[in-house]
Amino acid sequence: MNILVTGGAGYIGSHTCVSLIEAGHTPIVVDNLSNSSEESLNRVARITGVQPVFYKGDVRDEALLERVFSRHAIGCAIHFAGLKAVGESVAKPLDYYGNNLGATISLCRVMCAHGVKRLIFSSSATVYAGDNELPLRETSRTGDCSNPYGWTKYMGEQILRDLTVSDPEWSVVLLRYFNPIGAHPSGLMGEDPTDIPNNLMPYITQTAIGRRPHLNVFGNDYPTPDGTGVRDYIHVVDLAKGHVAAIDYLCSHTGAEVFNLGTGKGCSVLEMVKTFEDANGIPVPYRIAPRRPGDLAEFYADPAKSLAVLGWQTRHDIGDMCRDSWNWQSKNPKGYRE
Repeated sequence: MNILVTGGAGYIGSHTCVSLIEAGHTPIVVDNLSNSSEESLNRVARITGVQPVFYKGDVRDEALLERVFSRHAIGCAIHFAGLKAVGESVAKPLDYYGNNLGATISLCRVMCAHGVKRLIFSSSATVYAGDNELPLRETSRTGDCSNPYGWTKYMGEQILRDLTVSDPEWSVVLLRYFNPIGAHPSGLMGEDPTDIPNNLMPYITQTAIGRRPHLNVFGNDYPTPDGTGVRDYIHVVDLAKGHVAAIDYLCSHTGAEVFNLGTGKGCSVLEMVKTFEDANGIPVPYRIAPRRPGDLAEFYADPAKSLAVLGWQTRHDIGDMCRDSWNWQSKNPKGYRE
């Protein structure tokens, strides 16, 4: 099947292209490269032997999407494209609402025009309210998001739910990611933030390789075993394979359905640092910094529904994530910008 992958040159998108090709699908990528590199798609080709078809452009450009759908018999779309930095979303809310919601609406308009009604939406665990009991289930309360980025995912989900109500031929899967880390085991692909990392693992690897003087650990007085925040980290390769499993579901169901993609296990910041040091024999200097506003003590998934319905579960542990992250960073000290 030809699969439109918006944001397919990004971290999760490029790894998903590999999994799609390995499963016999053909990814058609649209990406404006605002926070990604076309080189990632060359790496997809090196791993799989297949060069993804690539269109450089913004998903809000409906004329571009029209050309893509006219040239390729698209069977399904996976919608990754969007701005994703939590802190930046607080500083630039109009950019985030305009980009993330606008891209989703434009994509769906063009899909409707071409009779393509299967969509996988890249959502986030940030849609869950902070007062839920753990672990977080798909039925846990959503809303009360702490930042505009989270609200764009929440609103994106609602837009797509409303679409499936208005047209029962639509099939939409909403995938709520927890904390993707790791890299392709080949070391050819990985997370490559263009600015100061917003996520823990690239900050650890950049510190380990000397690009950062130390890791900032935001708070060590949380009610957790070691006082640092606990999150559900998932290997990006496992996450990518979750999208392949969702395609099979789309082809036999209609309506909107939501699934958590996580391991179901929490890992603290200091536990991650120690695992990384033990797995790779590399020290990671760190300093304790004040808590960040809005951060929760613990946050992890119940992925039971994904196993029961999609037949999907994670295969990689924290040690794998740490080894693969360092393998990528050590082979690519400057990421894709060598």
